[in-house]
Amino acid sequence: MFGSLQDYRAKWIRPDVIAGLTVWAVLVPEALAYATIAGVPPVVGLYAAIPSLILYAAVGSSRHLVVGPMSATAALSAAIIAPLAGADGGRYVALSAVLAIATGIVGLLAGLIRLGFIASFISEPVLKGFIVGLALTIIIGQVPKLFGVHKSEGNFFEQAWGVVTHLGDTDWRTLVVGLLSLAVVLGLKRWVPLIPGSLLAVLLGIAAVSVFGLDDKGVEIVGHIDSGLPSVGLPGGVGFDDYVGLLGPAVGVLLIGFAEGLGAAKTYAVKAGYEVDANRELMGMGAANLGAGFMSGMVVNGSLSKTAVNGGAGAKTQVSGLVVAALTVVTLLFLTGLFENLPEATLAAVVIAAVVELVDVSSMKRLYGVWTQRLGSIYGPAARADFAGAFAAMMGVLLFDTLPGLVIGIGVSMLLLLYRASRPHVAALAKEGSLWVDAERHPDLSTRPDVVVVRVEAGLFFANADHVKECIEHLCTDATRVVVLDAETSPFVDVSAAQMLVQLRDVLGRRGIELRIARDIGQFRDTLTKASSDGRAVGVYPTVGEALAERDSDA
Repeated sequence: MFGSLQDYRAKWIRPDVIAGLTVWAVLVPEALAYATIAGVPPVVGLYAAIPSLILYAAVGSSRHLVVGPMSATAALSAAIIAPLAGADGGRYVALSAVLAIATGIVGLLAGLIRLGFIASFISEPVLKGFIVGLALTIIIGQVPKLFGVHKSEGNFFEQAWGVVTHLGDTDWRTLVVGLLSLAVVLGLKRWVPLIPGSLLAVLLGIAAVSVFGLDDKGVEIVGHIDSGLPSVGLPGGVGFDDYVGLLGPAVGVLLIGFAEGLGAAKTYAVKAGYEVDANRELMGMGAANLGAGFMSGMVVNGSLSKTAVNGGAGAKTQVSGLVVAALTVVTLLFLTGLFENLPEATLAAVVIAAVVELVDVSSMKRLYGVWTQRLGSIYGPAARADFAGAFAAMMGVLLFDTLPGLVIGIGVSMLLLLYRASRPHVAALAKEGSLWVDAERHPDLSTRPDVVVVRVEAGLFFANADHVKECIEHLCTDATRVVVLDAETSPFVDVSAAQMLVQLRDVLGRRGIELRIARDIGQFRDTLTKASSDGRAVGVYPTVGEALAERDSDA
């Protein structure tokens, strides 16, 4: 419990408190906005934030992740609850809390039975593309607030086109407030990083509205916020069937929240030099949602934008999250009136400044650059598999939303992995001293016309067996009398591939060519011995040299 607080150092108090103050300034208005997206009263977002921050800090593994209401899960919550609640506002709020509880139960169970391995199917490049796409989506969603124009619905490109077509409606006062706020945040981050730029921008924005009456001149502000703490307990007006019925949709909510939270957590864990535990992240998300549901809240997840604010403000541990939780309690009790005058443009500027650094174009360029002419000749379109997975995830998020984007990225990555596995490089070898090396990379080395030594740079299994067989047959000429397969780089063989080797032995035998295998390892040897259908195993030798020595003695 509270793993990030172990070995806490006194010098971390200041950056953690400053980061907590900064995140609080962003979380309060964002939580109000995301609650509106979910279709519940704005204050429900604050209700959800308090327990989620405390319980994630207790159970989760990230020192930087900030958990609270988020746009993606809020929109998904609205899509799930609206058809069930109809026009009954009270039931709508209750079912939103039930969905949070159901998501919490699913998350805790998934963590307890250690389903965190699912994260292994999300490669780092796919996660990078997902984060870039999500960051761009968050940014374009904030731009209309920056200009004071109508926000268009739809995917990233539809929203961007909506901004372009509505530029003529820009409110100049709103734009000035937004741009000045953005300049304050970015300028202080670059030149005076010790000053929390986001917090200063929020305070200046509130002061500008109060002094100049900007809200009466067309500048949108957050508006009225109910005060007081929520009741604690199960939501009323719902039955057991409602909980059971929402367990299925809760899986989708958890998957989106887990992906975004894990991506944000890993991003800042890498920067700070520590590890995150996927199973603990599942349990952290579960505990956070369970707490949010019991406090009349809504679904929550790890927030990319607020984690960026937290990390950018210098947070060291989850003390910053506990500070945010305490300040949110104080806000509900005494300070709701303060944030009522916060300009929406200032809030947008703070979010954009926090997220823009996550649009990591240089990483995408590096992924694209992982290519050589040789890789291209071997794998063709799959040579840039990592970049393709990242790009697919990014475009999936931009075009279809978060969950489809993640699934598309994982799907493309897995398909390209299977494609590459089905077409391994089969290298003809030449001898250099005591070593056998790829002849294509060492054209100066001579080879014997009657001998072909090959190496398959992958395990042998059903998907690549035919490809390997065709490549080896293609390397043989009329002068070839023996083929030696150096199996050291093939860590395993399945029954289909073992039978292929027996068939290859027979096919080559009819051409007067003998097939021999050298340097087989344990799994390869065991399967090959047991899988021979006719009882005649392919000849196996400890080394390539011994396989050829017998050939020479036979000759």
